[in-house]
Amino acid sequence: MVRAGLTAERLARAGAELADEVGFDQVTVSAVARRFDVKVASLYSHVKSSHDLKTRIALLALGELADRGAAALAGRAGKDALAALANVYRDYAREHPGRYDAARLRLDPATAAAGAGGRHAGMARAVLRGYDLAEPDRTHAVRLLGSVFHGYVSLEAAGGFSHSAPDSQETWTRILDALDALLRNWPAERPGPAERPGPAERPGPAE
Repeated sequence: MVRAGLTAERLARAGAELADEVGFDQVTVSAVARRFDVKVASLYSHVKSSHDLKTRIALLALGELADRGAAALAGRAGKDALAALANVYRDYAREHPGRYDAARLRLDPATAAAGAGGRHAGMARAVLRGYDLAEPDRTHAVRLLGSVFHGYVSLEAAGGFSHSAPDSQETWTRILDALDALLRNWPAERPGPAERPGPAERPGPAE
């Protein structure tokens, strides 16, 4: 690659490609400089540090994921939308493991809001419009979906299900079935401590 035309965007994309090849944790400004066959110092006019570079890669990955999610959700509702969004994350992790890890980078709220971070919560809420959930249960459900999707995908990527039966795809399908059933039959909220009846208020044994 040539020195001319270096930009922060090009460096972020090169870093994303490198992340998919060697792992997100191995991406540094030095490693990207070698990819462009330039001196490290020449990159610091475009990125401030390796952390800045990784943040840009994370934002790139979040944007790509959000674009895929929006396309997958178009015209879908209920379980179809649930499965479509879940498969976007799983397929992206398989195709771009380094980028997927980058998308899990902890970002400060302002940076996440300026990027595509908010679009992901919005997509989860779009899925939940197909279910009869009001707040705060809708927020609980958004967190549940994120935990299940990213938890399963991360375990699968680490090889956690590769040496045992049943097949990982079968488990994934059953998990989505179970999530759909849970969202359609969401449990009623339990009363908090202040709302629970005291001993004198509780009904006694039948006479």
